Amino acid sequence: MAKIKKIFICANCGSESPKWVGQCPSCGEWNTYREEVISKETTQEEKRRAWKGTSDGRSGPKPVLLEEIVAGNTQRLITPDKELNRVLGGGIVSGSLILIGGQPGIGKSTLMLQVALSVNAKVLYVSGEESEEQIKMRADRISDKKSDCYILTETNTTKILTHSQELGPDMIVIDSIQTLASPHIESTPGSISQVRECAGELQRFAKETNIPVFIIGHITKDGSIAGPKLLEHIVDAVLQFEGDQHYTYRVLRTLKNRFGSTDELGIYEMQSVGLREVSNPSELLISQKDEDLSGSAIAATMEGMRPMLIETQALVSKAVYGTPQRSATGFDLRRLSMLLAVLEKRGGFAFGQNDVFLNIAGGIRVDDPAIDLAIVSALISSLEDIAIPDKYCFAGEVGLSGEIRAVNRIEQRIQEADRLGFRQIFISKYNIKGLDFSRYKIQVKPIGKIEELYKALFE
Repeated sequence: MAKIKKIFICANCGSESPKWVGQCPSCGEWNTYREEVISKETTQEEKRRAWKGTSDGRSGPKPVLLEEIVAGNTQRLITPDKELNRVLGGGIVSGSLILIGGQPGIGKSTLMLQVALSVNAKVLYVSGEESEEQIKMRADRISDKKSDCYILTETNTTKILTHSQELGPDMIVIDSIQTLASPHIESTPGSISQVRECAGELQRFAKETNIPVFIIGHITKDGSIAGPKLLEHIVDAVLQFEGDQHYTYRVLRTLKNRFGSTDELGIYEMQSVGLREVSNPSELLISQKDEDLSGSAIAATMEGMRPMLIETQALVSKAVYGTPQRSATGFDLRRLSMLLAVLEKRGGFAFGQNDVFLNIAGGIRVDDPAIDLAIVSALISSLEDIAIPDKYCFAGEVGLSGEIRAVNRIEQRIQEADRLGFRQIFISKYNIKGLDFSRYKIQVKPIGKIEELYKALFE
């Protein structure tokens, strides 16, 4: 008989305890311990034999001298989705385990089904949430091409890995990890112990068979991926699919990537036939206006290796209810408060009795400090009610003393603004060292203080 054991697991960090405790000794969070029932039937080797169908447990990896390991031969599966290839660092690495999370209805399943239908490889799409007919209906809507994609509606991990071993696919998609259940754990699907065990079995399968596995994961109300934090440590890459459902744009970010950069960004547009790649986001993130309006400024930002021009919008109005409001969409509210304090102290602008609202157009979130200069320009423009010419853009960080600080990769920002037909770009005077202005048609305007920015724009 299998011995049933009850333990308590922290929902935040995954640490275990034989009894319930109020505060987790590992992460310090309160009331996060949940009771889980563990049934230890088999060892790890017996679990592996359950889907391998062999009784030889002696075969396995052997110690190899570091100098004998050949590097640089990593095989990548290149998909037709250039945005996904960029985010993953050039393609899907063989044997990798990739976790993708996002809000309900944001398009995670649509994205992975599109990749499964478009890639030139044999794909096994495992769904524990939808029936075969539902997947077929969505596949007919987003693609009319014939593909080598197999559908399996199953939640038992042993059966899934057995079918995968027999089919021999080039890629596996799991939708989703919270619906799977391992027969070796006596607890409900979606519990901490089940998510951890299922992820561990998928990891061992991916590494031993060299088949890449995509895992779709649910997220909690605070935006983090549901399940123990160990889930994100097990996988090779963590992708976050985000965006506002009221906007058509979706952003695919990299939170962790063992085979590439974590700064890359992929942008998609949600349409009735699925997700469309946005190869030139600058033209979509800059609104088309019939007339010049105050409070709008264009910022030259970087997302990974990709330069983008985005529109920052500010609205400054008299506070009606006494206490001024501060609101920011797509930007850090604390940094907005800092920029307002700098403008008040160093520039002499009266924002103290005004409501201030800031918005990054397009529904995306930007953390690049180089957009400080554009935000400051938009705030002053709205306060003075004077429009900034639509062919001006900005790239610079604002310091606490009111100085305009240098930013990285300034040449790529200037080239992107020049390519899109902008006439003038404002940068820090500390960025001009080594720049060849004759290469660009755009006029580069170096400034060092907020006062110089005001004189150049509004006097």
